[in-house]
Amino acid sequence: MILRFSLTAAALASVAHADTLAPPTTREPQAHVELAPYRYDDVLWENDRTAHRIYGHALEAAEPPSGSGIDAWGKSLRYPFMARQLHSGDQHAEHGEGLDFYDVKTFRGAGGLGIWYDNKLWTSRNYRTLRILNPGPKVASFQVGYAPWPVDVVRTVSETRRFTLPVGTNFTRMVSTLRSSKPGAMMVGIGIGKHTTGIGREEVTKDAAHGFLSVWSAPALGKGAMAVAILFDPRTLVKITEDNDNYLVILREKPGVPFVYYSGAAWDQGPDFRDHDSWTAYVRAQHPDFDPRH
Repeated sequence: MILRFSLTAAALASVAHADTLAPPTTREPQAHVELAPYRYDDVLWENDRTAHRIYGHALEAAEPPSGSGIDAWGKSLRYPFMARQLHSGDQHAEHGEGLDFYDVKTFRGAGGLGIWYDNKLWTSRNYRTLRILNPGPKVASFQVGYAPWPVDVVRTVSETRRFTLPVGTNFTRMVSTLRSSKPGAMMVGIGIGKHTTGIGREEVTKDAAHGFLSVWSAPALGKGAMAVAILFDPRTLVKITEDNDNYLVILREKPGVPFVYYSGAAWDQGPDFRDHDSWTAYVRAQHPDFDPRH
């Protein structure tokens, strides 16, 4: 694996501010997950290629509105940086390692889900319970629980989801188990938020046969573009659609039966993907494992 040692123009411009960050404890490629109690119980996970977080229950009161979408950070180097940058309070600026500029809002972000009913996505609030299963360094894994939420007046749904991110991939594997107050199959909507960086045109690739939905975002001024993709089992696909806030994959799933999907992200200022075509080729080349027993 080749490391990119040259810095982008944005990174060079911010070197003067790099002393706001603590020095890295390692420069080795590794996967890592941790709880950030100093930032309303965010959960941070990253590896050598991608970086994400989800939001804790405490943030709902501190920074409303807040939701269960998945955040993605731009990352330009192979070693962990998220916790150090978040500790600095300056996570939205580039210090030569990456930054947080993907605007999740209450959208699904990079692969959050909900229940699709009556042409509307019904979603949970922020996670309530956390178990870190493996903090790293070869594989980072954890499990979160979402409190019951209403789907119109027809049912109440809760979720347990396991996240696994090994070294060497842009994709987090997720195993979701939904429980319902009412029996019968549900339409699960897995989404990628619209206009989460720039406000211009996004490049969207839909491939029902190969089981993926991919978005190359419009660039944010001075910060670049994010790429996000969802991998899903095409045997469960109902349709690929969208609402006002998200591009959506709608899957048919049963309460109490675990199912697998993958969420991946990359930054165009990082070492791996500089354009839509290279990202889409990488997404198409994946061989996901949809067996929830694994």
